[in-house]
Amino acid sequence: MKSRLILASGSPRRKELLEQIGAEFEILPAKGEEVITSDIPSQVVMELSAQKAEEVSGRYKEELGEGKGSGEERGSGEPKDTVVILGADTVVAYENKILGKPKDEADAVRMLQMLAGNTHSVFTGVTLIIEKAGKAEKKTFFAETKVTMYPMSKEEIQAYVATGEPMDKAGSYGIQGRCAAYIEQIEGDYNNVVGLPVALVYQTLKKVIDFNTVVR
Repeated sequence: MKSRLILASGSPRRKELLEQIGAEFEILPAKGEEVITSDIPSQVVMELSAQKAEEVSGRYKEELGEGKGSGEERGSGEPKDTVVILGADTVVAYENKILGKPKDEADAVRMLQMLAGNTHSVFTGVTLIIEKAGKAEKKTFFAETKVTMYPMSKEEIQAYVATGEPMDKAGSYGIQGRCAAYIEQIEGDYNNVVGLPVALVYQTLKKVIDFNTVVR
């Protein structure tokens, strides 16, 4: 019996990471307004990932109906599909202060000046809502990766910002892009910095479902 994995994010980077491990999934991005009640980075990403997963879980049931495609329609003798909703949120934090996506080029320059030559943390929160046999189970966790950047000159920062790469990324840089030239050291999961601690997601998921049911 196939399990349905739904990614509650439109992030192309998270999509690529799930594809990298061979997962078969649907994309249903969260659309709700984010509500933050903490200023602790690890708590913020877990809170936001849970909001995304819960919103998509509710919307999925409303749009498709809880029984649609389930064992109830195919016949009472066949069990319902397992549905897993995956919500995720990533932030960059320097000295425990969260750095979001830059508002403009000047903001991107400001962030990069802050990060260059220093060590910062990248936090990704993940929430898995597993709906199995008529019951729902929620697992929320986070991963932290420490990233040390080489010093960057004013000219290097301005040239990097001019590429446009930093403008849609938390902390104003993409580790998998041109900013790779300035990454001195990583402590933790590289993929977590890209946007999803995919190995931790896999290790968590395989404890509750047969992951082979969501692999191509």
